[in-house]
Amino acid sequence: MIRHIVFFSARKREDVERIAEELGMLGRIPHSDFFEVGINRKVDQIGGEVDVVVYGEFRDEEALAAYKAHPIYAECIARVRPLREMRMAADFVSKAGG
Repeated sequence: MIRHIVFFSARKREDVERIAEELGMLGRIPHSDFFEVGINRKVDQIGGEVDVVVYGEFRDEEALAAYKAHPIYAECIARVRPLREMRMAADFVSKAGG
């Protein structure tokens, strides 16, 4: 299983909810086994740079690649990119649950 985690920060504080809402459209892409978007609660004492988190689980590399190639993915990027400051992504193979 591939776990796909992406962190976003908003350019403007008032856009955090909109970013999360727009990123939610990625959940309509059929290639993930699990998908969710959440707003960071910012309770960590050390860092609070991240505003929104995208988390997805994919069967394999091919499923993740198909997700990223889907037209909804491109549409989402076009909507979110102007609103975000930072985007940081990580993909890793998980042996847990798969």
